[in-house]
Amino acid sequence: MPYPEQRGNKWRVRWNTGKKHPETGRWIYDGASGFNTRDEAIAYGLDRESDIRNDRYTSRRDGAILMSEYCKTWQQTIRVGHLRKRNIESYIRLYIEPRWGDTAVADIRPSAYRAWELWLEDQPHVGDRYRGEILLVFAMMMDDAVDDGLIQTSPVQKKKRRRGVYKKKPRERKRNMRMEDVHQLACNALSFWGFPGYVYVWTFAMTGMRPAELYGLRPEYCHPNWPASDPLDDEEEEDREERHEDDLERYGPGLMPAIRVQWQHQREEGTGPAGLYPPKYGSRRTLVVPPFLAELLELLLASRESEWVFTSINGGPLINANFPYHYWRKFADGRDAVAEFKRVRLGQRQTVDSRRPVPALPAVERWKGRRQYLMRHGHKEWIDEDGHSRIATESRMGHELAGVEGLYSNVTPAMERAIMVSLQERWESFVLTLPEGWEPPPSPTPLPLDLAEWMKLQVKASRAKSS
Repeated sequence: MPYPEQRGNKWRVRWNTGKKHPETGRWIYDGASGFNTRDEAIAYGLDRESDIRNDRYTSRRDGAILMSEYCKTWQQTIRVGHLRKRNIESYIRLYIEPRWGDTAVADIRPSAYRAWELWLEDQPHVGDRYRGEILLVFAMMMDDAVDDGLIQTSPVQKKKRRRGVYKKKPRERKRNMRMEDVHQLACNALSFWGFPGYVYVWTFAMTGMRPAELYGLRPEYCHPNWPASDPLDDEEEEDREERHEDDLERYGPGLMPAIRVQWQHQREEGTGPAGLYPPKYGSRRTLVVPPFLAELLELLLASRESEWVFTSINGGPLINANFPYHYWRKFADGRDAVAEFKRVRLGQRQTVDSRRPVPALPAVERWKGRRQYLMRHGHKEWIDEDGHSRIATESRMGHELAGVEGLYSNVTPAMERAIMVSLQERWESFVLTLPEGWEPPPSPTPLPLDLAEWMKLQVKASRAKSS
């Protein structure tokens, strides 16, 4: 039974929460005030006791926790990969805490949430996917707040009817990835970066690896060294010994040339030291490569010693190079020949000679302004066009097929060989279209081969096979 008390012209009420203090063992009471009559106070107290009996009650003490405090606690309860953790921390720091930090958890109302959702939609710098990730994290926090007894129901409605005018979700416009465009990107990379850039572009297009996986590719996991050189250093891969035995029978010189995707090169906190981490979703996998690419990789590895297959212009790891801006944009968007560049040093504007003059690079129109990750999408287009099985395609992309199809399917050597052959045939069909006497653009560093002569041999072999 609630306990009403008169305080001046108003009434207050107290009720037993049914919980005891963990140290004193005394009953914990909650209360409310500001009622005009005794009956109103008693009715309110009876309602709270009903909530307690039916496990619907949230105490004022618990619900008064501010979101700024709950954000700190909640982040300590999630177990996700380092990249996902970094993204979640960013969503909370930039959007969730600035809006809700001074609000008590129990005071967040559905109408206020919907207003915030519309506000995010109007922000020009917040894309649809990014906004969806912010709202997803907030919804997860509210669901956990319900489980923690801080709020009775989540303000984020699970299923709601469409409000307002229907708006179709915009999708990034894609264009078919053409061999001639990849060839031009590779030639631009050759002029800007050197032979590693030429091989990087063709490896990207012919394997569909994620950029961070290319940054972290080490010689011991690359043809022709792998699988004989496999260090078996990934302790999270429990069956690595058995997998290695199968690899030795399936891949390598004289069998199918392949790359092993075992690591990606990332920074744990965005700005911290770089390290090797398992690939996204733990998608360790083996990627067969066409013979022409196997030759290029073998030449690249034989040309120098390095911890990485693809190094920066200065020979360091690509993770330190801000690759999308300082490299990829030059390949795709093109650039003028630059003999001088401007800089600010000690507060003074200067114009100095370029330490590394680069010739003009033509823009690749279909890739101008587009991100490098779309080359991974283009690789899947090629595999789909050639009619390969879903299990072989998705496994190559580092995805898992759900349900019975994924459970019963398996990638066989015949499937992999078919992919290798189709990619080689795509290359051979393209080199036959090159103009007679094709010459590569100049490279800023010496090449480990005469690329023009190597291409002539590729054309000759392709003509012999097609005749």
